[in-house]
Amino acid sequence: MDVLSSEHQQACAPLLQGLWERVRAGQEVILLWPLLPASCAFLAHVLFCAPFLALDALAGVFQRVRSWRIAAGSGPPPPARRWLGCFCAVLCRYLTVVLPASALFQIVRSPALPAQAPSCLQLFVEVCACLLLFDTLFYVWHFSMHRVPWLYRNIHQHHHRHRVPFALAAQDASSTELLSLLLLALSSTWVVGCHPLSEVLFHLLNSWMAVEDHCGYNLPWALHRLLPCLGGAPFHQAHHGLHRGNYAPYFTHWDHLFGTYHE
Repeated sequence: MDVLSSEHQQACAPLLQGLWERVRAGQEVILLWPLLPASCAFLAHVLFCAPFLALDALAGVFQRVRSWRIAAGSGPPPPARRWLGCFCAVLCRYLTVVLPASALFQIVRSPALPAQAPSCLQLFVEVCACLLLFDTLFYVWHFSMHRVPWLYRNIHQHHHRHRVPFALAAQDASSTELLSLLLLALSSTWVVGCHPLSEVLFHLLNSWMAVEDHCGYNLPWALHRLLPCLGGAPFHQAHHGLHRGNYAPYFTHWDHLFGTYHE
């Protein structure tokens, strides 16, 4: 078994190393640009939302697509003007708050690009560790925002304008909440000590899972159907409907453990 694992790592290493060398080749100035992380985060969020915008458009025509919408009080898909308004609001907060704060963090952090790529095992372990750590930190912070009235009114209430969320609304939060979530994500990668490739993959997965949690669809191929440890869109939509419980962003173990889980 150890021999097979070693052979797999040796076969995987050149693949990641070649990918990493192509990414780094002549691009270090761009990769270390302070505005790059937040710019890519916004673009990734918009691109990840695009399939669900298409689903919302198709739901008005096809019964099959409408049947995938979460039934309990979901109502019709949000109209295009609501998507546009949400996009403008999120863009404004990124330009005025998230981009400058992220750039400042990058300047202070002074990241380096190592010559060696991570092994496949290292990549997998680091990404899983970041997801679990972020999920834990988010649970504590989210629980606190709901239990402390001042935090809810001044930080979190804006996000709960969407009683029935949709994909783009994953980032429709107050500036303070967006900054706090950015800090939680960056702190997770710092504590784990991620390789830059692991960090990028974690942020992409984090963004996709946030979009999927808010999409309003219980899709047959959704991640929570493949991995029962995830709550998915039904889990998070219950939180928006009840305004309590289901505080973890992705996994359900903390809500089960502390009695805050709701179907």
